[in-house]
Amino acid sequence: MTFFKQKIVGLSPIAVLVVLVVFGAAMMGSVLGTKPQNLPVALVVLDQPAQLPSGGALAVGEMMKQKLTSATQLPISWKLVGSEEEARQGLDERDYYGALIVPADLSAGVASLAGPAPRPATVRIIANEGMNTQAATIVKQGLGQAMKLVSGELSATLLEQLGQQGNAIPVAAAKSLLSPIVVQEETVHGAGANNASGNAPGLMTQIMWLGSLVTAVTLFLASQSARKAGARAWASIVPQPVAGMVIVGAASAFLVWMASGWYGMELSQGVDTWLFLWLAGVSFFLLQSALLNWLGFPAMAILVLLMFFSMPLLNMAPEFLSQATHDWIYSWTPLRFAAGGMREVMYYGGLDAVGSNAVVLWAIAGGFLLLQLAAAWKNGRARQTVSDARAQG
Repeated sequence: MTFFKQKIVGLSPIAVLVVLVVFGAAMMGSVLGTKPQNLPVALVVLDQPAQLPSGGALAVGEMMKQKLTSATQLPISWKLVGSEEEARQGLDERDYYGALIVPADLSAGVASLAGPAPRPATVRIIANEGMNTQAATIVKQGLGQAMKLVSGELSATLLEQLGQQGNAIPVAAAKSLLSPIVVQEETVHGAGANNASGNAPGLMTQIMWLGSLVTAVTLFLASQSARKAGARAWASIVPQPVAGMVIVGAASAFLVWMASGWYGMELSQGVDTWLFLWLAGVSFFLLQSALLNWLGFPAMAILVLLMFFSMPLLNMAPEFLSQATHDWIYSWTPLRFAAGGMREVMYYGGLDAVGSNAVVLWAIAGGFLLLQLAAAWKNGRARQTVSDARAQG
């Protein structure tokens, strides 16, 4: 029974419980129960009222605007926009997950269905897939369902008015009246082939984090060995960023080549993707390396937890997250800035499309580089203090 008298046996259930709670919160707590809410979508209503053959006025665009903006069941935050060009510019600038374009002749097209010369009455739904495929799909499906409901109400209204006139309705006209609004769908900034349904930026960010972590650990071990061999603090720590940047640059190039060459990932901006991934990898490496040089291997606990808390969020739209998850994890984790920048590079036109994400990554790289150099200064002073004490002794 000596085995059961060991203290560590009694502590093992507590340790397991702590691991389950921490990693459960990291891998499940941040994503379970998430739901889309307040997804920004542009609404462009250009429709002009038209006269029905019976003499009444028809303003389909205004009716749609009132119904859509008052529909609380849709997880959409409508942004009223004055023109299609303005809406498309907002899509390019990642302001909207989609857009609904109501053309100027919609009412005229619907009214024509009750006359002798019917013509199509169309609206356009534009999904901005590059921002987030899941969110864009929800927007497209939600708007499609809303258009079916509006079309059904219009159909009932028109058929009732024609029935009151007592005239026979041609078969072709009757079919058109059953579905008076035709929906045209369009996708902009598509993810491309073999992009993991638009999740490739998040996946490549995760792989780059792991590659940078391996680089940081191996160079830290090399630094420790150099110190034991008698190297000064500066001589063992300062070379780490130089070597790390070179290794990460090569690793990021290999990752882009592997994704494209081995797995057929469509990369329209291959060089730009590599350069931004290099920046992301360098910022990761410097963060990891600085913490290792200051804290030693206990820093690995921080880095592993940071990875596990961040990974589930990288491919989710921020509007899906709870307020606590958004504020306490998503808002600051460095991995999400890398994934967001990768999305801009891969789906919105290369490095020219990168905004504040690149600025944040440069700031992380610069800040932790200074922190790592400070570790060299601190270790050098500590070693000098020990040497002085020994000399005095």
